[in-house]
Amino acid sequence: MTNSLNKPPIWFWIVSVIALIWNGMGVHGYISQAYKTSAYTDVYTSEQIEIMNTLPSWYTALFAIAVFSGVIGCLLLLLRKKAAKWFLILSFITATIQMVYFLFIADLNGVDFSANKIMAYMIIVFAAFLVWFANTSSRKGWIN
Repeated sequence: MTNSLNKPPIWFWIVSVIALIWNGMGVHGYISQAYKTSAYTDVYTSEQIEIMNTLPSWYTALFAIAVFSGVIGCLLLLLRKKAAKWFLILSFITATIQMVYFLFIADLNGVDFSANKIMAYMIIVFAAFLVWFANTSSRKGWIN
């Protein structure tokens, strides 16, 4: 049971809600890509879609694991459960592997993915921040 000394500050709730929204946008992106909705096809050129369709299936699986474990981790933060950090670590690891592959290994055939590359770096940084945030929250007793 938590006492008032372990009550998280208001910014804990703000960061946790923003993190949930961020990861929720990731789930939307995954679903849009997996089902090739207009939210996906209207954003990319046909060349970009063709390249993205050739990415290996494990890449898509990592995308799903990253965003869904991120959402679960953020929900657990809001519920003040220590398990949040393990889901956020899983999200960070899978997102990082996925983004490193996209940035440095995937054959993009010279197709311009500049905006996606900027977003890839942002995803890694934000996922790392959430791991740090969950660890700090655990250490301070805000989640248990």
